[in-house]
Amino acid sequence: MKLLIIDYGAGNIKSIQFAFKRLGINAILSNNIDEIKAADKIIFPGVGEASSAMKMLKESGLNEVIPKLKQPVLGICLGMQLMCRFSEEGNTKGLGIFDVDVKRFTNSLKVPQMGWNVIFDLKSALFNGVKEKEFMYLVHSFYAETCDESIATTDYKISYASALQKNNFYGVQFHPEKSGTEGAKILKNFIEL
Repeated sequence: MKLLIIDYGAGNIKSIQFAFKRLGINAILSNNIDEIKAADKIIFPGVGEASSAMKMLKESGLNEVIPKLKQPVLGICLGMQLMCRFSEEGNTKGLGIFDVDVKRFTNSLKVPQMGWNVIFDLKSALFNGVKEKEFMYLVHSFYAETCDESIATTDYKISYASALQKNNFYGVQFHPEKSGTEGAKILKNFIEL
């Protein structure tokens, strides 16, 4: 099984690699389009700001490649947000995989939301063996609205989609690679999809 992490300059790549290594899986890093297309499973990470991350995707042509992938793809944090239709962060047009917009938390909330929060209303094989209201680690100021593609929800004064799925595309707002045993279960489930 070939697991590939897309390396486009906006990822928390090392912690993801270490998380898979703990599961006995060697994840390769690449931005080579042929290698990406040939991989069995893809991780689309992201840390940083949406408009500059999208600019890097466009410069490498990955903005055209990612939405057409046929194998399971897991977007993490900003990676998930970039898979949405639009983000208020930098007024950024996303990849349009998920039919939902990304909004900024209101000024009445402390941003970023940083630390542990629960996920619930779990609706996917991605969460096999994960209990409702399990804690995951989050760091974000923007969120995807709940929608038909939501497969997990989190409350931060408002309810938002902490995970999305459409066909072979999955996205999680939290960081499974930093969420201990339960996060490791989600990564293992993704490998087993």
